[in-house]
Amino acid sequence: MIERRPRLKIYLSKFDVIIELLSIMMLILLAALTFVSYKNLPDTIPVHFNLAGQADRFGSKKEIFDLPLIAIAIYTLITILNKFPHIFNYPTQITEANALRQYKNATRLLRYLKLIIVSIFLLIFYFTTKAADTKNTALPSWILLLAFASVTILIITFVAKSLKKTDK
Repeated sequence: MIERRPRLKIYLSKFDVIIELLSIMMLILLAALTFVSYKNLPDTIPVHFNLAGQADRFGSKKEIFDLPLIAIAIYTLITILNKFPHIFNYPTQITEANALRQYKNATRLLRYLKLIIVSIFLLIFYFTTKAADTKNTALPSWILLLAFASVTILIITFVAKSLKKTDK
């Protein structure tokens, strides 16, 4: 049986608006840098890196446009999903009494996740264009660690907050 959860309108705090604006500005920056950098890229660039950070696939410089397109698609999908917090999975039972707090927590988690994802795409763009420019076809090893650690810490933090009975 499907649990019936309250459907609530979640209003953004000033801080939430700042996080959204920061993510949008970074998306715009990623798109702008892509267009500006395109003409200076060599015809062949690294387009995929393995877990060690080594380029393992090369392609046309046109593929640089995949980075902002994928970032925008992920950002848009998470933004749409964030409008329906009543369908999310929660580690606690959702009731009328805790729904607003749980929904705000969950939507903020996704807001931070968007910011992290866009930041990672900006880093990948930077190091991809740098690798194409210098012929050093490797990403710094810390990028994968940073991506994994930031998402893991974010999820653990917000799940722990969700398990609390009240915010303090």
